[in-house]
Amino acid sequence: MPEAVVCAAVRTPIGKRKGSLAGVHPVDLSAAVLTALVERTGIDPAVVDDVVWGCVNQVGDQAAQIGRYALLAAGWPESVPGVTVNRACGSSQSSFDFAAGMALAGQYDVVVAGGVESMTRVPLGAGRDLGRPYGPLVRERYRADLESGEFPNGDFNQGVGAERIARDWNLSRARLDAYAARSHELAAAATDAGAFDDQLVEVPGAPGFAADEGLRRGTTADTLAALKPSFAADGVIHAGNSSQISDGASAVLVTTPERARELGLTPIVRYHSGAVSGADPLRMLTGPIPATQKVLKRSGLSIGDIGAFEVNEAFAPVPLAWQAELGADDAVLNPLGGAIAVGHPLGASGTVLLTRLVHHMRDRGIRYGLQTMCEGGGTANATIVELAA
Repeated sequence: MPEAVVCAAVRTPIGKRKGSLAGVHPVDLSAAVLTALVERTGIDPAVVDDVVWGCVNQVGDQAAQIGRYALLAAGWPESVPGVTVNRACGSSQSSFDFAAGMALAGQYDVVVAGGVESMTRVPLGAGRDLGRPYGPLVRERYRADLESGEFPNGDFNQGVGAERIARDWNLSRARLDAYAARSHELAAAATDAGAFDDQLVEVPGAPGFAADEGLRRGTTADTLAALKPSFAADGVIHAGNSSQISDGASAVLVTTPERARELGLTPIVRYHSGAVSGADPLRMLTGPIPATQKVLKRSGLSIGDIGAFEVNEAFAPVPLAWQAELGADDAVLNPLGGAIAVGHPLGASGTVLLTRLVHHMRDRGIRYGLQTMCEGGGTANATIVELAA
């Protein structure tokens, strides 16, 4: 059977909004991880069949097909193509799925998947002055909810979706805040143990920037209890139990086992199974539940077979509702912390999670890992990778 393998996975440290990466153009930020892939693998970039690049807000500094200009900024040959993918927060996870699928199909021998987002330079909602998203037919379909007064400006809203999930799964403010504090605690422990050292790359333009910037050591549920709700006066979602607005880039090198041998590369994991699913676009963030169920069924594995899960912490209710439905153990759910602690640079986050996951699997000898991302509009990716023999 054909196989696709990951031979390298890198990421920048994640910068907080207006932090260390604020002065770096997202094209150049992308070039930093592409350059690191070449340096760490020793490959000639001319062998790369394509660069599949995730980016969400493709306006301003992130416009003009950023995937193509990223590889040019890295000094790669003009013969190497690039494409930009947008599946909201799952953009670079879809990039990885697409890259692996093309390798499995025999269309690509060597392909890079990854993504970038500079949320400092291209804020959420950038470009809305050019028009109104979603369209009249979709608004009419969900008009009763959108005009209920719950949704700001009558628009689909992830924060309101997170409030609905917390209500539907009976997740209290105290439970959410305890989970958020856990994220910081685990991320601090992983940082101190050097768990991220081998995956982080230097960023020209941000000298000395070497660690995820959003981590707030000493965060507790009690300190978070003082924060005001963000989306409803009596709500439970606030800045402290939500993902941080961030800047960052990440990339992975995908090939076949045969081509890896020819290039002198050692696979870390092989692509095992992937799935994408849709769910309620009003709650919006429950998609990881059916996506995980779908990929487990497709893979023939059970929840107990998976040794590590990366469930993106867009908001604390997302992994907690997912866990309530799937039954994963606390010890294997986001064992290195997550986006609540270190940030969520939208277009980069899929391969940020993958990079964290595959290094953790290799460090701990974990056979199977699963990652899943909630996404705007109610879609979600779920991907399983297996430790290479």
